[in-house]
Amino acid sequence: MYEVLVVDDDFMVAEIHRRFVDKTPGFTTVGVARTAAEALESVRTAHPDLVLLDVYLPDMSGLDVLQRLRAEGNAVGVIMITAAREIDTVSRALHGGASDYLVKPFDFTQLQEKLENFRRRARALESQSGADQSLIDSLFGGKGKNPEPSRLPKGLSAETGRLVLDILRSKGELSSTECAELAGLSRVSVRRYLEHYLSEGLLEVRLEYGGAGRPVRRYRPAPR
Repeated sequence: MYEVLVVDDDFMVAEIHRRFVDKTPGFTTVGVARTAAEALESVRTAHPDLVLLDVYLPDMSGLDVLQRLRAEGNAVGVIMITAAREIDTVSRALHGGASDYLVKPFDFTQLQEKLENFRRRARALESQSGADQSLIDSLFGGKGKNPEPSRLPKGLSAETGRLVLDILRSKGELSSTECAELAGLSRVSVRRYLEHYLSEGLLEVRLEYGGAGRPVRRYRPAPR
């Protein structure tokens, strides 16, 4: 479970963001801060895994909050949440160490994709198998040698699709239930991604026969 601090001076907006976070499997809100001072104190005391940080705060810019956190050596994940579209603001967020940037207004699906992207990177960094080129490419946004479909059917997101593929590539072979548990998603949702990537030739399937009932479909990456 990843713990998230929501930072926004607008009470209603902060509440919406809190609900979005708590609605996402594998994420929970540990606090809401209205000012930069509250945000800094909450990060130091609550030790969240991720901060949803607004740029425009009454006492200090969210970008300055980010700068202070990094100056203190705090590597907490930060997604900038703001109405600011100016390229210099985006550039400062990027170079200041923000892991992502989301422009208001946004819907639940857009935030969920950002959270899934954070989860994917966090799990990759927790890997005990070392960093090969495909892992490095995934962390830095590259595709490396892993083939990816250019488009997904309606209702499927690219970020969640990459999460499912990354889990399979790290584990080798999984059933849809096992993959769903690792991804923090529903089995029905994960099954849709697995079947799509199977049809694209990115995955192979093996039927595992056990006791009574249907055989279990076990998915694995197709040889490259």
